[in-house]
Amino acid sequence: SIYSHPQLRVHIDTPTPAHMEEESPNYATPLLRRQWWRHRLSNLPCPTSLRPKTTIWSELGGSVGDLGTYIPIVLTLTLVSHLDLSTTLIFTALYNIATGLLFGIPMPVQPMKSIAAVAVSELPHLTVPQIIAGGISTASVLLLLGATGLMSFVYRFIPLPVVRGVQLSQGLSFAFSAIKYVRYNQDFASGKSGTPRSWLGLDGLIVAICSMLFLILSTGAGDSLDDDYSHSSEEPNTSSNRSGRRVRRRLRILSAIPSALIVFLLGLLLCFLRDPSIIKDLQFGPSRIHLVKITWEDWKIGFLRAAIPQIPLSILNSVIAVCKLSADLFPNREVSATAVSVSVGAMNLVGCWFGAMPVCHGAGGLAGQYRFGGRSGASVVFLGIGKLVLGLVFGNSFVRILAQFPIGILGVLLLFAGIELAMASRDMNTKEESFVMLVCAAVSLTGSSAALGFGCGILLFLLLKLRQMDCHCFGPIRLSKSNSSFDDETCPNP
Repeated sequence: SIYSHPQLRVHIDTPTPAHMEEESPNYATPLLRRQWWRHRLSNLPCPTSLRPKTTIWSELGGSVGDLGTYIPIVLTLTLVSHLDLSTTLIFTALYNIATGLLFGIPMPVQPMKSIAAVAVSELPHLTVPQIIAGGISTASVLLLLGATGLMSFVYRFIPLPVVRGVQLSQGLSFAFSAIKYVRYNQDFASGKSGTPRSWLGLDGLIVAICSMLFLILSTGAGDSLDDDYSHSSEEPNTSSNRSGRRVRRRLRILSAIPSALIVFLLGLLLCFLRDPSIIKDLQFGPSRIHLVKITWEDWKIGFLRAAIPQIPLSILNSVIAVCKLSADLFPNREVSATAVSVSVGAMNLVGCWFGAMPVCHGAGGLAGQYRFGGRSGASVVFLGIGKLVLGLVFGNSFVRILAQFPIGILGVLLLFAGIELAMASRDMNTKEESFVMLVCAAVSLTGSSAALGFGCGILLFLLLKLRQMDCHCFGPIRLSKSNSSFDDETCPNP
């Protein structure tokens, strides 16, 4: 062990002179070299929000952490509703880059799930102008709430157990969908699960299970090792401490592997192996961007069928839950409800007019990117650059690649994101808080409506507080002396 050698311990505790590092790169220990490169990266002339908080590889791994929800919804809308994939990739790429610069955390850009569900599951299917109208209507409401400060007012007074219930239900919903992706063949065009997935094949259970085991071995439960490792050199040099330091070193090496990125790249490779004719069907260049013509009938249908169910979900999951989760994951970089609400409104009021998919921020995407290593805005900037390249180079023909992407691998990525989001609810310290959280989550899952669960959670929270109120405003109830003596005479003690 490098920690047992006295000279090497001196090198760890004592900074290496700059001229010796430049002349002899092998002079410093691996730990010092890693810290030296981090120091160089921190001094690069780039915005503070883009400076990696861990390593470049960790940020790259975190950048694909939310694709388990992004790819299925985008693929479904492209196949069923004929959404312009090239325009969506380009605009969501610009959104990713902008949010990474502005917020400084891996703020995700996710499709509006309720609008997507209505568009493909209800008959008649929503047309692209109706989808766009629903997105613009939802964005206008969120922009108004954010600009007037009402969103911050609501955020401050919503009880934490209710928010945790919404997060728990959303996380478990992601996990349930992920298990279906892994176990059964999926037909996104019809929105139904098919026959059980076979064990063998390029999209078989073995591929999905091996990907899951690899992610578990490399990332564990998602805990950060930075604090434990930073104090390891200060521990006494005993046998048990040396063993613990070796274990922490090994875990740190494993956690530095961009496991999610490797799994995603494996999925892309399997796309071409499953259908080699994809290469012939690829066409280079983006599609032509144009304004979407929206009629009055499209506005009415889009608002009634798409915006009304999406607005409460966006307020709860895209703003309130995101802000609460960011405060948990990044205590020193908590984002405001006003900024997140205005961000959702601005994104859609810019891109939807050109046919881009309605998007929002999501707590599940933030949890997924954090789970796989995203710690700064650089994570989503890398993702945005990748989307921009794909949208400009392949355009709408990229849907041929997405259609062959192994659904089992998407299910694995979605499973980890869902579990990470659900684990945010583990901070309920009292039985009363847990009771409110679990009822809210149960109603949200059973009724398939976060707004319904939210309303039940608020009502239950108020009832429990009312039960504990001291009703001194009615005054103490006192019995008169005559009544007291009457009771004593008529009701003698046995």
